[in-house]
Amino acid sequence: MSEIETLLNKHNVRPTAMRILIYKFMAKKERAVTLTEIEQAFVKSDRATLSRTIKTFETNGIVHQIDDGTGIPKYALCESGCNCEVDQDLHIHFHCTNCDETVCLTDHKIPHINLPEGYMAENVNLVVKGICEKCSVV
Repeated sequence: MSEIETLLNKHNVRPTAMRILIYKFMAKKERAVTLTEIEQAFVKSDRATLSRTIKTFETNGIVHQIDDGTGIPKYALCESGCNCEVDQDLHIHFHCTNCDETVCLTDHKIPHINLPEGYMAENVNLVVKGICEKCSVV
């Protein structure tokens, strides 16, 4: 059994050929990707299958969705041991305004925010916008 198959099984996701291919595609990118990018990479595949795969990955903690302010949801693979729940494993995302790429900065955690009594956080998202390392070298 491959490493990807083991990971999918660990997350209670059946390792179908399409799911393995999508996981490999996302792992190669090393950045957040849009559903449109996945659809363009797998043009001969059914769009509904691709969308369901991403939803399954998200529901089972394999990817997390990022709202980087562009209005287009992006998806990034969760790192080993990641628990993308509020109060668990929240990290900063960086969106490059030059190349339009969004990356997870998993070593930079969002500090816990104490809300007033009666308030309950459902989602926390911190996106830093600027010029990424690749674009700043040019």
